[in-house]
Amino acid sequence: MPSWRAPSGVAAPANDNMRAGHVTEGQRKDKVPAAETIIAGFLVVAILASIISRRINIPYTQFLVILGIALASLSASSLFGVDLIFNSLVGGGYFLALVLPPLLFEAMMNLRSSELKAVIRPGLALATVGVVIATLVGGLLLWSLAGLPVSTSFLFGALIAPTDTATVIEIFRRVRVPSRLAALLETEAGFNDATGIVVFSVVLESLTISQPSLVSAATEFVVLLGGGAVIGLAVAFGGELLSSFVDDPNSETIITIVTVYGSYSLAAYLGVSGLVAVVVAGLYFGNLTMHTTLSERSRATVRSFWETMTFIANSVAFLFIGLSTDVLQLATGAVAILVAYLAVSLARAAAVYPILAVFSGTSEKIPSSWRNVAMLGGMRGALSIVLLASIPASVAARDTIVTMVLGVAFISITLQGPMLFRYAANKFPTRRREHGGEIGDRLSATATEIDQLRKAREAGEIPEEEYRRRLDSKESQLARILEEIKGRNQTRLVLRSRWKGLRSLLKRRKKAQKKAAS
Repeated sequence: MPSWRAPSGVAAPANDNMRAGHVTEGQRKDKVPAAETIIAGFLVVAILASIISRRINIPYTQFLVILGIALASLSASSLFGVDLIFNSLVGGGYFLALVLPPLLFEAMMNLRSSELKAVIRPGLALATVGVVIATLVGGLLLWSLAGLPVSTSFLFGALIAPTDTATVIEIFRRVRVPSRLAALLETEAGFNDATGIVVFSVVLESLTISQPSLVSAATEFVVLLGGGAVIGLAVAFGGELLSSFVDDPNSETIITIVTVYGSYSLAAYLGVSGLVAVVVAGLYFGNLTMHTTLSERSRATVRSFWETMTFIANSVAFLFIGLSTDVLQLATGAVAILVAYLAVSLARAAAVYPILAVFSGTSEKIPSSWRNVAMLGGMRGALSIVLLASIPASVAARDTIVTMVLGVAFISITLQGPMLFRYAANKFPTRRREHGGEIGDRLSATATEIDQLRKAREAGEIPEEEYRRRLDSKESQLARILEEIKGRNQTRLVLRSRWKGLRSLLKRRKKAQKKAAS
């Protein structure tokens, strides 16, 4: 078993079993499938889930969680090595290190510096002050509503306060919300892990230390955030220098892999935030390296690679959440889960609306619809589950905390995710992405948007650089729709061709048998 590699400031995981039906070490040796079986199983399920979710038009991540729960109820979790993943990857800190960096890097790589500048202040406020407010309000509400011990209530509040990166980014892939709004929530999700880890660590330490130092906590936060940013900047600059020596797409892609996991690993080794390092590296790469050292061919290859990595990371994260969820455990703790979800939702509202209202009074105008999207965008998932593994078995009501975290994550993804999707789609109807709606309507709408973009350029309403960037995005979207049309037709052609071939083969064999018999 690998040694514990927790995020900075987080204690080692408890040795007791988190999941119901957890197998022992001796049992696991007999029941855990081979690594290639686990990998193949995850990828096959991911591909099938992608195809089915597109056909029935529901969010991919939501379908994965539901599918994971269904497979777990059929005792298929052993096929995917869920206990091995939890103990060796989640408990060892590797799950966070492997899954979240691709999601963050790909999102930040596509975030323009002009969009970031417009939302950096409210985004960072949500990622810092917002997490603290959510922790305090959530802890107080849970203590008063559920009657849990004060320490347990605030520990849960700190654990569940950081929003989940993967969920928000996946939703925004399906609904094209305004770029500034997407940048706002992606900035919050990218930076709030440092705050969440520090707040969680302070609350966890307070259970054993009578007077935890707020000064040391504040210092730790500055070191985590600032150190991660410096490491990310340094590694990204090194990656840019390396890119200047090569000109083939494969080498460029390998350099980005080194940049992502190198920045995370170096930051974690130095005791600062690896996820913040990846965020900064992604911003640097997307806004500088992509335009200074990469050719057009290399840019296309790198983008395609990280889109694939994001798809795999999303699939692993959400399918694992589903496979890890015990339906019986959720049903038994349904009351506690509903109370916890209510407390978490009210805490999110207490953080989002006042903070964004303050910035709406400045030059950074934030419409009410954006605030509602930010409220619904506060979903929970992978990070909370990873932090959950570090709670000692001696903590009061630990089993209750486990049930509430898994339950809140389940409701957040399966209920709140679709609510965000529908709300955003209704508020920004012309911005629906290519995954939903009739193909003909989407094709016509995309062509119209391209025509409107050209007219805006001719009228001088947008600068040339912005026009080129948005035109490339629209043309890529149009190409994907045409590929989807072609793909649907190809499916019919493949089936028809193989059926004809099979019939022809059977006829020839039948004739050959008759000839041989005569």
